[in-house]
Amino acid sequence: NPVPYLSPPTSPGSHVRRRWVSLRTLELLSRSSFSSPWGYSRSSLIFPPRGGVCSTDEVSAIVVDLGSHTCKAGYAGEDAPKAVFPSVVGAVDGIEAMDMDVDSTKTNSNSEDSKTNESDKEKGKRKLYVGSQALSYRRDHMEVLSPIKDGVVSDWDLVDNIWEHAFKSCLMIDPKEHPMLLAEPPLNTQQQREKAAELMFEKYKVPALFMAKNPVLTSFATGRATSLVVDCGGGSTTIAPVHEGYVLQKAVVSSPLGGEFLTDCLLKSLESKGIKIRPRYSFKRKEVRAGEFQVLNFILGNETANVEDVHLPDTTESYRLFCQRMIVGDIKDSICRVPDTPYDDKSYSNIPTTSYELPDGQTLEIGADKFKVPDVMFNPSIVQTIPGMEKYADMIPSVRGLPHMVMESINKCDVDIRRELYSSILLAGGTSSMQQLKERLEKDLIEESPHSARVKVLASGNTTERRFSVWIGGSILASLGSFQQMWFSKSEYEEHGASYIQRKCP
Repeated sequence: NPVPYLSPPTSPGSHVRRRWVSLRTLELLSRSSFSSPWGYSRSSLIFPPRGGVCSTDEVSAIVVDLGSHTCKAGYAGEDAPKAVFPSVVGAVDGIEAMDMDVDSTKTNSNSEDSKTNESDKEKGKRKLYVGSQALSYRRDHMEVLSPIKDGVVSDWDLVDNIWEHAFKSCLMIDPKEHPMLLAEPPLNTQQQREKAAELMFEKYKVPALFMAKNPVLTSFATGRATSLVVDCGGGSTTIAPVHEGYVLQKAVVSSPLGGEFLTDCLLKSLESKGIKIRPRYSFKRKEVRAGEFQVLNFILGNETANVEDVHLPDTTESYRLFCQRMIVGDIKDSICRVPDTPYDDKSYSNIPTTSYELPDGQTLEIGADKFKVPDVMFNPSIVQTIPGMEKYADMIPSVRGLPHMVMESINKCDVDIRRELYSSILLAGGTSSMQQLKERLEKDLIEESPHSARVKVLASGNTTERRFSVWIGGSILASLGSFQQMWFSKSEYEEHGASYIQRKCP
């Protein structure tokens, strides 16, 4: 017999009583192989029986997490997504697209990830390029566009192309044969949800759909029913309390300070010191003799000694910035760490430097910046001291640091669950993998939270699990036998329309 479903009690952010996944389901999850906070393996999943609404014995559900920085897609029941690529699209307008080098298209088409949605798909006379390799090839007049602005989709044409690339070029599946679970931001609007459902059922003809909120899926990845999810993503940081399997909407707090913002801070700081970040397409090594290239020994102040700049006037500013962010993002991930105490210039002025070699051979020595930039998450006012970031001067005073955001979110919740939230703070998202972020956040919260609170910040020791926590939670959820009756089926869509998604997926 199916297990009874839980109707959560009314609390901040819940205007209606919602049917959600049973507590017994969560108990089964927590009793499986979750020895560490985010321990997870294929063997720990509970697979559904035959004959449900969507039996996944023969056809696996597909889980898609379209984030502001990266798109993750793969099969439910697996421990990591098969397709991971940038959630941006290269776009070349009409006439320029016809002038593209035919040979480059042939070269790129040899790789799964570089396949573009070019086949007679010039949306509004645009030729669109999706995937890591397609974007790594520089094209004249190619703009790099993001479909997501301020956490919500702003261009469904681009989303459509990203989904199609994931399904046809990466996973190589027919969406008509697979139920689809989509991860969504906690503050997604009804209009956005209905548009996604319409696209999935009308264009991709999926047999069933479910939309689950990111914080809920992160909680599922840990086997928890209640937690405070701190999602440090590429485009923003979101704090969302999850109680008995659903998000307390009124207590969700967000900030525009995400991984990409920190990358821009580091880029501007390096440029202010006279360091030139050359995109890979913009230089070449000098050829000593035929087929033999000189090893680069880059010396600051003698920049042209071993590097030949390539003049490409038709490269767009958005593509140049995209390529620079790729390089500086790696510097940030490799070297930067959150300081143990609040950053100030005097204390860190004589800090030992760390070396990093750029693609053009230039060796950087990074000192105080490796602590200063990450501390922006805790003290946003630091941004005002970084040359080149002046355009954010009006925004920064209203942005709160991470510990204050956590406390603000918890204080918006019912007093009865605050203690449990303090003891179940989950770190998720790619930016959460920054060194010492967990320790600093826990330290600051212990100092500032009520004495009765037992602060515990939980984070997987595996950075991949932190980065993919939302997708992993979706993989678990879509594989549960008791979940199969929760799908929003195609027949229900045809009978009730897209607005029914609000009832099926609270």
